[in-house]
Amino acid sequence: MANLTELLAQRAELEKQIEQTQREERESALNKIRQLMGQYGLTVADLGGRGSAQKAPRGAGKTGGRSGAKVAAKYRDTQTGDTWSGRGLQPRWLKAALAAGKKLGDFAV
Repeated sequence: MANLTELLAQRAELEKQIEQTQREERESALNKIRQLMGQYGLTVADLGGRGSAQKAPRGAGKTGGRSGAKVAAKYRDTQTGDTWSGRGLQPRWLKAALAAGKKLGDFAV
């Protein structure tokens, strides 16, 4: 049975071999890609991945304004100062007040 020092040395050697093999395989893959791109006249932009020159046409994807922008409060609890924008699920304080018989208009800002 090998001792700890020998096992650590073996691990270090294996890690070096793994790194070398990864570098070689990556380089081989890049060479194949370059060859195919040259053969078919492709550019990086043709791949459509990150960093490509292609941009989405206007109007594609999300519509509307800024993502994650704050929205003004439409409803406020005058006792606690809690607010709700009117978007998404109703907060607990509002649900409880509505269940107690109050109306949504009672909280309008």
